[in-house]
Amino acid sequence: MKIYKDLYWSIISPQTLFRAWEIFRSDKWKKPDVAAFEVGLERNIFGLYRDLKARTYKHGPYRGFWIHDPKLRRIHKAMVRDRVLHHAVYTVIYPIFEKSFISSSFSCRINKGSHKGVCYLKDVVRKVSRNYTKKCFVLKCDIQKFFDNVDHDILIGIIRKRIKDVAALELIEKIIASYYCGVTERERERERVRLCREKAYPSAI
Repeated sequence: MKIYKDLYWSIISPQTLFRAWEIFRSDKWKKPDVAAFEVGLERNIFGLYRDLKARTYKHGPYRGFWIHDPKLRRIHKAMVRDRVLHHAVYTVIYPIFEKSFISSSFSCRINKGSHKGVCYLKDVVRKVSRNYTKKCFVLKCDIQKFFDNVDHDILIGIIRKRIKDVAALELIEKIIASYYCGVTERERERERVRLCREKAYPSAI
């Protein structure tokens, strides 16, 4: 197993941060918070770089909002500044872990995605059903509150096996831990979702 060191300066370099911004901005440039960040782009990026260089960076809070896709869901969104850094971290550590993913995992991977996932499923269904001559069953499911319930100790343990850069690990752990800052809020959200479902489907309770 290859061990990786000296990643921190690659993650926080202005070049990586500006590249991360371009990737992040590509499909979000119409969002008000993204547009506001872009107005002072150089000041914001170099301010982030200075905080990271001095090891004084602090992850900001998350903003919660509701969506229907089609079920009612509560989404938590980090500030633009933090999300740019998330992309910078991803850019550097993605190649380290990508080869360890199973080939049939298509989400959030370069040269993968939904369309290739559909094509893969089509080929598997054809094979299992013997060219559509036999029945084929598919399990469609979702893990409720997945990000809320990921075991951080296990996740960090996996990362630590490959990355031995202390500064990079501290940053990654800070980002991971940031998602638990709003536990009380999420508990209130779960209660609101439960009450909404009870009102919408009283006979199912």
